[in-house]
Amino acid sequence: MTKKFDFNKGLLELESIVKTMESGDLSLEDSLKYFEQGVKLTRQCQSALSAAEQKIALLSADDGYQAQKPLDEL
Repeated sequence: MTKKFDFNKGLLELESIVKTMESGDLSLEDSLKYFEQGVKLTRQCQSALSAAEQKIALLSADDGYQAQKPLDEL
């Protein structure tokens, strides 16, 4: 069974990677490793956001929320 991706933890790890890379103290090989890890985390975060957007759209469609008038039109 695959472990569920923790979005908040992924963002924190991504921020750490960016700070480490911005320090400029890495070798080319280490920079490439961090970059690869950052790309992987970015894709996982984007996937988690897409899944959340789909769930929100589905839930909103189920309760008719999208069909309701905005407050300023009431």
